[in-house]
Amino acid sequence: MSEQSISFPSLPAVPVPRSCGLDPALYALDWVLHWAADVDVAGQRHAATPVFPLLRRILHDPAAYGVSPTEAQAAAERFRAQAGPALEAEGGRREWLDREFSR
Repeated sequence: MSEQSISFPSLPAVPVPRSCGLDPALYALDWVLHWAADVDVAGQRHAATPVFPLLRRILHDPAAYGVSPTEAQAAAERFRAQAGPALEAEGGRREWLDREFSR
């Protein structure tokens, strides 16, 4: 298949406010987990939806969204590939995403 069955835009830079009372790593994790964008799943547009929760639901039941488990896993891996470095840039860890996906 030449076109992705699950597509979403690239994750923008995490806008971490710089204040002494804020842990930038935890802020970045929260921001990444709640980032909203337009997501296309098997030809259906999910406008301005939180990307991570949608991907997690798709992973748990790909057939309900008209995609294969392999396609769902590939989309989750693309998200991890973008979000992991964003977390690490603020002192976070990629493993945090794995934990969140497993919930």
